[in-house]
Parts: sequence; C-alpha cells; structure tokens
Amino acid sequence: MTMSDEWLRVESIDIEAQGVAHDSGGKVVFIDGALPGEDVQVDITRRKPQWEQGNLRALRRDSALRVRPRCPHFGLHAGSCGGCKMQHLDAAAQVAVKQRALEDNLAHLAKVRPECVLRPIEGPSWGYRYRARLSVRHVPRKGGVLVGFHERKSRYVADMTECHVLPPQVASLLVPLRLLIGAMDQRDRLPQIEVAVGDLDGDPLVVLVLRHLEPLSVGDAQKLRAFGREHAVHWWLQPKGPETVHPLVEDGPELAYSLREFDLRMPFRPTDFTQVNPMINAALVGRALRLLEVSPAHRVIDWFCGLGNFTLPIARMARAVLGIEGSDVLVQRSRENAARNGLAERAQFMARNLFEITVDDLQGFGSAERWLVDPPREGAFALVKALAEYRQARAGLPDDDSPQRIVYVSCNPATLARDAAILVREKGYRLTAAGVANMFPQTSHVESIAVFEQP
Repeated sequence: MTMSDEWLRVESIDIEAQGVAHDSGGKVVFIDGALPGEDVQVDITRRKPQWEQGNLRALRRDSALRVRPRCPHFGLHAGSCGGCKMQHLDAAAQVAVKQRALEDNLAHLAKVRPECVLRPIEGPSWGYRYRARLSVRHVPRKGGVLVGFHERKSRYVADMTECHVLPPQVASLLVPLRLLIGAMDQRDRLPQIEVAVGDLDGDPLVVLVLRHLEPLSVGDAQKLRAFGREHAVHWWLQPKGPETVHPLVEDGPELAYSLREFDLRMPFRPTDFTQVNPMINAALVGRALRLLEVSPAHRVIDWFCGLGNFTLPIARMARAVLGIEGSDVLVQRSRENAARNGLAERAQFMARNLFEITVDDLQGFGSAERWLVDPPREGAFALVKALAEYRQARAGLPDDDSPQRIVYVSCNPATLARDAAILVREKGYRLTAAGVANMFPQTSHVESIAVFEQP
C-alpha cells in the first residue's frame, strides 16, 4: 500500500461504487468509498500504467450524496462485510448510478440509445434479500463460529452480528446460529447455510439449508429440530450436491412465492434459483408483460424460463407459450408449476442447451409473435446470433415469422449491450425502451429490462 498526500477531486462514480478521479499527472484513480464532488486523499493498493486503485484515507469535503451507513459492519477496512458496496450513497443516487451504467453500456458497447428510458423499478432498500448464501467457519481465535457473508475482497467470513438487507426474522438468527453451530459435534464440517424465504398465507416462511460434509450425529439432528421449533424455521439438509437437498422433518409446509397480479403460486425448492427480491420481481414481471403487449391471439416463447416465473403469467394472457430451459429437472418443475396453477394446456416446456442454439432449433420451435428472454449473466449470444442468421436466411420472403417484439430481462448490462448490438445492427430491431430494476439495493448489481421491436 502506498500513501499519498495529494488531494484529489472526485469527478464521478462507477458501477463498483468507486469514486473516479485524476491525479496531478492525469492518471485515473479509482477510490473505494469516495463520492462525486469530494476532495480526498487515497491509500493506493494497486498500480497499473493507465490507472491506480485505492481506498479513501482522508476526506476534506463531503458530497451531498453521502449518507451514514445503516449497518455497523459496512466499511472499507479489512474485516468489513462485503455483502454491500453502496450503503454510504443515498438510495436514490444508487438507482441513478445503475441507470447510468445501463445507458453507458448500451451507448459504448452497442452504439445504440433507447428511444425511451423507462422509470426505474424501486422497492424497499432494506430487508429485501429473501435468498442468501451464508458461509460458516469455526474460528477459535475470534471466539467461536462465524456465520455471514465474506469479508470485503476476501474469502474470510465476516464477523457479523446483524444484517439489514436480510429480512428481520432472518437477521435475528445470525447470533443464535453461531451458538447453535458452535454446540454441534461437526462444527468444523458445516461450511454453509443457504437461506430461502417463501410466502405462507401472507406470512414469511423461513427455510435454512445446512451443507454438511459428514453424516449428522443423532445429537446434532436433535439440536437442529429444537432450534427450528424455537425460532420457527424449517431445516433442510444438503450432504452433497444440490440434488441431495431434503427436509430434516418430512411433511413440512410448502416453500413458494406468489405473483398475486396473475393469481399464481410458485412452489420452489430452497436451492432453486428464484429472484432474491420478491417485491421487485413481482413488479418486474408485471412490467415485462405490459411491455410485451401479449394478446389472446399471440404465441410466445420464453427463453431461459427457469421455474416459469414469466412463462406462467404469460400463459394467463396468450394463446400459447413455450418455455425453454437448459435443465431437464427445471423443465419438469416448470410443468408441475403449470399444472398446479391450471395452465398445463397453455404452457408447454422443452429442455435445450441455450448456449448452443442454432437456426435449425429456431425453425423447430416454430414461429412466435413475442419473445421473452431472461438469461443468466452470460447473456443470450447464441440465441440472438441464431435469430440474426435466421432472418438473413429468409431475406426477401414475404412470411418473415421472427418475433415482432422481444422483451429482454438482464442481470448484466455488458452482455445485454453485446446482444443489443446484434439485434439492432444485424437483425434490424429498434431498441424502443430500456430501464433498470433495483433488485439488489445497497449493492452494485444492475438488473435491467429492454424492449426490441421490428420496424
């Protein structure tokens, strides 16, 4: 680490919540903890020919956007919790930073700007994180067992006793869980607790999945049952991979979330992928379907359909919908969810490797007036390339049956921009609208939605 006495004026903030400044020699300096308009001194931790990176050491002029972090474990020093990056930044400014990141990626990587910038989707800034993976470590020099997120820029587990992004009923378990694991025979062989919160008749249902590397003793299983009764939580066990997850006590309540706007109840297993923030997810699904403009005459394809989060709401409105996912297990679970909600006839599902999709695959799936695309961070490169090639192959034909409108939900603005460049420049779509959804307040994660239309 190198200390500098030079005072730098922070000019902007990037998506990693780093202040951006230039030193007296013109080199770019990225500063953890600094905000636009501030005068700061920096401890340099990394040097490159074109830029440097460091931590805020001294602050001479506060930004109007700076707020006091709510959580005592948030900070820049070693040992701070790494679960949040933006607690020092005003909540409205966080959303503006994410909107700017989306627009900058589209402008610089795709060379395109949306015709309309959508109003951000916002919700609660605290207590929203209904899915989480907590690490567990027995650390005698720190007094026992630690349960929490990793430390900032570290693989060590943060010594945390509270968390304000977790729901209160989960955050209140952090200290009791430390005591529980510390009293178990296998405290050194229990590396992880996964949290999943569902909806049970309008009340939260908390499920904890304990990863254990060795079979549990009878005494440890009894301790888990007693803890569950005392704290109203339900334990599941994971001895190996995700497919081995099972409830500690059979016949427990069903874990599910609701999409009330569409009268849907969506059962899921605690290790399934579901959106972390159920309030924002519900709003995002509603906006996506309004932007998709589905009518009873339309056939829709939902790419990367997961458990049917978008597929089943679409089935409420469209003539038919086909959900496509890369996992046979997820496809089967989607079919079960469709049947549970009375939509088995209108919602069909198929399993395909969506990262190796081809023009022949598109022809086999049949035409659809609308597409919903919701890929992981890697984006949907193979899919949009196949669509561009499909249209080129049918150039001049009167019956171009490629989708008239595509709604693309993204968790990575860089891969969205890459795919947008193909849709706009090779396929000829217009980017008619784009905006962000603040799925992860206090973090740098950018969830967004974009609409592409044929001219």
